[in-house]
Amino acid sequence: MIYLDNAATTLVKPASVERSFVQAMRTMASPGRGGHEPAMRAAETVLDCRMEAAELFNAPEPEQIVFTMNATHALNIAIRSLIRRGERVVVSGFEHNAVTRTLQACGARVCVAGRRLFDPADTIEAFQKALPDADFAICTHVSNVFGYALPIYEIADLCREHGVPLIVDASQSAGILTVDVQRLGAAFTAMPGHKALFGPQGTGILICGETGEPLLHGGSGSESILQEMPAFLPDRHEAGTQNVCGIAGLLAGIRFVKEKGTEAILSHERRLLADARRELTGCGLQLFTGSEQTQCGVLSLRSERHDCEWIAQRLAERGICVRSGLHCAPTAHESAGTLQSGTVRLSFSPFVTAEQVKGACAALREIADQA
Repeated sequence: MIYLDNAATTLVKPASVERSFVQAMRTMASPGRGGHEPAMRAAETVLDCRMEAAELFNAPEPEQIVFTMNATHALNIAIRSLIRRGERVVVSGFEHNAVTRTLQACGARVCVAGRRLFDPADTIEAFQKALPDADFAICTHVSNVFGYALPIYEIADLCREHGVPLIVDASQSAGILTVDVQRLGAAFTAMPGHKALFGPQGTGILICGETGEPLLHGGSGSESILQEMPAFLPDRHEAGTQNVCGIAGLLAGIRFVKEKGTEAILSHERRLLADARRELTGCGLQLFTGSEQTQCGVLSLRSERHDCEWIAQRLAERGICVRSGLHCAPTAHESAGTLQSGTVRLSFSPFVTAEQVKGACAALREIADQA
């Protein structure tokens, strides 16, 4: 099998992630729910993960690290903490449904800024024009469809200049690009655990620059006499039993990222992207590519002759795993002019080899040539 669907979830993970998950299942109970050894071991692991994540993302305090089910859960907390019906929210032209559907449910007035793919100058100019009348801004760091690395720090600077609170979706950048929350100064930064942080599915992180409003209510292991959620982080957003096994696996994944280094991970993925681009140029497929600095390890493509779903199915029959369709991001496809066709997406990781990319591209060339 050649697995090239890492923008959805990393299937191949460090061996330490599985070991840590299984060990937690066998030895850990619920943190904050007792002073016995299994509970204390769980509490230590959860705290270790907060501290490692805070260091990786330059958060001032580990208490600002809130564990969630996924990035969608984290974004819902962030958006519903800040945004009320009728407020004007500026978003990029490459947002995921985790942002746009939540804004729709909140009744926000959405302004889309920056539609040109792989064009940071256009994105910056569009935000500059849209922010003066905005109540809030939300921006993805990297497009899950095209791998476009948006100029997030410049956008953050503009938000500060105009006094507009910012929410950052780091779903495709955490573990690959530098995500420095102090430099961003965002109200909230959301990310999944199961992508480039190599944690198990069912894990995510919300880094809170503000306290925010709880999305869920229930037991927190603290202030149990109160009938409101605690006013302090992280307990305010962590109602109910935590996914201790998932957090233990996520801790191992974060440690893997820190040991390997985000620069090395990014360089590897960009080499694979360049390989794929070279192998597929001139074979009748439209490739969506930018410069090296504007694109991470994601390559979308389509064919004028064949449906994207058909191409993906033919690849799957050969043991090559990709994703096709709209990738839960119709806004991005509308921006790129691919809303009607969708795309086939190849996405890489440190565990993908050049040989695997070459094999997948050879299969794509054969499929593209079929009548």
